[in-house]
Amino acid sequence: MPSGVVVLTDRLVARGRLELVVAEAVAGGVRWVVLREKDLPRAERAALAADLRAILADAGGTLIVAGPDPLGGDAVHLPAAGPYPPPTHALVGRSCHDQPELARLTTEHYATVSPLHPTKTKPGYGPPLGPDGLRKLVEASSVPVLALGGIETPKQVTACVKAGAVGVAVLGALMRAEDPTETAASLTRAFEEAPSTATRESK
Repeated sequence: MPSGVVVLTDRLVARGRLELVVAEAVAGGVRWVVLREKDLPRAERAALAADLRAILADAGGTLIVAGPDPLGGDAVHLPAAGPYPPPTHALVGRSCHDQPELARLTTEHYATVSPLHPTKTKPGYGPPLGPDGLRKLVEASSVPVLALGGIETPKQVTACVKAGAVGVAVLGALMRAEDPTETAASLTRAFEEAPSTATRESK
């Protein structure tokens, strides 16, 4: 089950080659990566998935692929819009933004809840939930929740854990980081040291 700091990829904002940025984040403690890059042709995206899986395998990590096609793996992250029912893979997550979307979950294993804070990547979603909104959605969710959206600092990570999130999904803070290893390490440290109000185990 995804927990801790989960990286969402975006090669268009990454400071270097995506594989290198991910490898540096993994060196900083990241063990979960969600491959986005949905604009790529399937063959290119599958090749990228294979490269990232190899990087993660060395650290005992897992690659999750955004969309219903796991690209040769067995872990996917689905958009709120569908498909329903979800495909049967070893690990299935879904993006949610409110209580009705969480209520539609059936066999998914976890959900991301967003946007926690204003975000440069997806400015259209809103208003930001903030820690209090996150806490309400965690309480309403039947599955473990990852907080997503504009999370950039250790203090924000701590607030998410206190609100009951089992982890934080981070895009810009790591893709744009001058030192992805140090950024990943500081965010991971904040997660590990945060006092959790919920058990880290799945409900």
